Amino acid sequence: MKQHVMIPFLSVLALSGVVAFSGCKQKTDVEPTPTAGPVTRAGAAIDQAAEQTADAAKAAAEKTREALKQTADATKTATSNVVEKTGEVLEKTGQTLEKAGESVEKTGEDMAK
Repeated sequence: MKQHVMIPFLSVLALSGVVAFSGCKQKTDVEPTPTAGPVTRAGAAIDQAAEQTADAAKAAAEKTREALKQTADATKTATSNVVEKTGEVLEKTGQTLEKAGESVEKTGEDMAK
């Protein structure tokens, strides 16, 4: 008796699997046909919107990458300029201190006379 129940059950299960597989396979046509139903047209619209969103995200990422590259280049240039100016200021400060030291030495020599 169990065998009589299992055969129809397995047949229905296999038939459901075939229907589900054929209904869920990916469609290659993105554009709906003129006679397509509202669900098909809505699905195609969603696919098209997703593609446009992906394209927009890719373009935004490219622009961001370019902006970051330009910012990094500008930062390198500015940092190089700051380091160069700091070196010049330190050199001038050193020269000024050297002159002040010479002046102090001369004053000390004059006082010793």
